[in-house]
Amino acid sequence: MSRIGKKPVSIPDGVTASLDGQTVTAKGPKGELSFVVNEQVLVKMEDGKISVDPANQSKEARSFWGMSRTMIENIFTGVKDGFSKTLEINGVGYRAAMQGNKLQLSLGFSHEVVYTAPENVTIQVTKPTEIVISGHDKQVVGQVAAEIRAHRPPEPYKGKGVKYADEVIFRKEGKKK
Repeated sequence: MSRIGKKPVSIPDGVTASLDGQTVTAKGPKGELSFVVNEQVLVKMEDGKISVDPANQSKEARSFWGMSRTMIENIFTGVKDGFSKTLEINGVGYRAAMQGNKLQLSLGFSHEVVYTAPENVTIQVTKPTEIVISGHDKQVVGQVAAEIRAHRPPEPYKGKGVKYADEVIFRKEGKKK
């Protein structure tokens, strides 16, 4: 039994939600998002709350049950508050700067790395070594952060590269004499 799936999702203040068949749509101050729930899960909207239940007791239906509830909660949080991820850049001469909607990264290559931000995602460079990515869709924000990090992931010897702010880099010992 899914402990997450049992709990109904309450619709926050300032967000309007609608249920059309298996599609849950939410509108809020940050924008509009929708999620199509799998047929293995039943969705009901009652007095300001959305509840999900598995259609049957198969393993697949129970797997989609908790995930569907979490996705619905994420679209409500996204249209109300939004999501953000912070990246840190470590290394001598490594830095970031914004040029319009393009992020320019100096990561020790012979050329500048230029990343164009997709729609509905805001990239801010608060310090030359700190990037804040924010938007209303959690999946898109995470994908943009992963794509920026992939240009120069942190290496385990000196920790140089682009890492998430809360990421811990396991350091290795160098050569011994």
